[in-house]
Amino acid sequence: MALQWLILSYVVAVEAALAVIITLPSPKLLRNRIVSLVSLILQPALFVIPFAGFQLLDLYWKNEHRLMCTSEVCTATERDRYEKAIYKAQKNVILCVAAIIIYWCISRICKYQKDLQTLEEVEKRHKSK
Repeated sequence: MALQWLILSYVVAVEAALAVIITLPSPKLLRNRIVSLVSLILQPALFVIPFAGFQLLDLYWKNEHRLMCTSEVCTATERDRYEKAIYKAQKNVILCVAAIIIYWCISRICKYQKDLQTLEEVEKRHKSK
């Protein structure tokens, strides 16, 4: 069960690194190359969205069907186990949402960079006429 969260945490770490790399100031040629490379990576990396969405649905289902331990009948260890499970689920929700948001940010940044590049090419063509 922990393998999917390990994979998702690595994916979020790689996405965060890519977001930092494409937002760092760099020369125009290098930035264009980096953005084109990241854009090529984004298409196959789209699996992150349904994977994280499925994990969110799984967490929601588990939360709805979890045994509640709020009464006085629960022992201290049962209450601790319940609270630990709640905290772990909250951490996993944050991880899923971060994966989706960072992917969206990277795709928007790449789109804006490509649009900026095409506008610069149009400007060059108009200046040369």
